[in-house]
Amino acid sequence: MTEPGALVLVADDEPPMRRFLRASLAASGYRVVEAESASEATARIADHNPELVLLDLGLPDADGVEVVRAVRGWSRVPIVVVSARGREQDKVDALDAGADDYLTKPFGTAELLARIRVALRHAHEAGGAPSAPTQVGPLRLDFARREVTLEGRPVHLTPIEYRLLVLLVRNAGRVLTHRQILKEVWGPGHAEHAHYLRVYMAQLRRKLEPEPARPRLLATEPGVGYRLREG
Repeated sequence: MTEPGALVLVADDEPPMRRFLRASLAASGYRVVEAESASEATARIADHNPELVLLDLGLPDADGVEVVRAVRGWSRVPIVVVSARGREQDKVDALDAGADDYLTKPFGTAELLARIRVALRHAHEAGGAPSAPTQVGPLRLDFARREVTLEGRPVHLTPIEYRLLVLLVRNAGRVLTHRQILKEVWGPGHAEHAHYLRVYMAQLRRKLEPEPARPRLLATEPGVGYRLREG
């Protein structure tokens, strides 16, 4: 676990789901505080300063996306949405509002804990560009030298391909929406130019994937964005 004893806020209005999450988290050494509504969740975040929030979208007094937007006005606490809503647009809205990840109910305990570890790790790494080389599966990035190797072999990337890969590597295991990637790599004025992203992702896959049509590293989240797989 990334942070033994990390405090997690569970915000869900369904008692059975809260019991499941409480038991799963406690068994892995996390401490848990709970909320049943949007207003209670916001108050708990302010009062308890949790290290991560598990947030349902279907809260009785407000939509969870509104909670994400409100909290992002004053806190960078990692927020993992857990919701029965599986529509692509719901995922995009939550992630673009500032959620760190999105899990559709039902989900397994192993996947939940993996997403929590990723979100906590990214929160701990935030605040500065990593200078040490980073390894993700067969891929290695040396940020200081701006060098990329795949299974020990150097890979030549264009400047935009490199910026795109760096963004994905720094968020390894986390889904990034099309809009988030476009704003970070091309700038705010290009947030709607999804065709740029499709072209460069195809180029990256040709250079990094043994079978570009069946990518192992650069995974597509249909209708939402992309995720760099860690394993």
